[in-house]
Amino acid sequence: MARVTAAGLPPVKAPWIVGRPALLEHAAADYLNELARQRPWTRARAEDLLDSLEAHLGEPAPLLAYTRLTGEAWLRTLPEQERTEAADLLSDFRAYLRDWGWLDHARPVNQPD
Repeated sequence: MARVTAAGLPPVKAPWIVGRPALLEHAAADYLNELARQRPWTRARAEDLLDSLEAHLGEPAPLLAYTRLTGEAWLRTLPEQERTEAADLLSDFRAYLRDWGWLDHARPVNQPD
């Protein structure tokens, strides 16, 4: 059973980075660790794609620099044969960011994803 805070909400899952904005590289590292646990054969390729995304956004990229629109813009820079794989990765990564609270904690206010 999940632990619940005094406010009745589940506990924070994403690491809290005090006094600094969350960086894409921090969220990507957590995602890659989870991916390695579930599907280790996909980690190296996912890491390459996420590194490419971060380079596209400008390193070190704040997590909030990655939006649906910037993700789509990055996909258009990839060779056609890589786009489907990269789009699937972005979908999985974005779900991870939502599920583990990264997006909620990166925003100054809770805005819809």
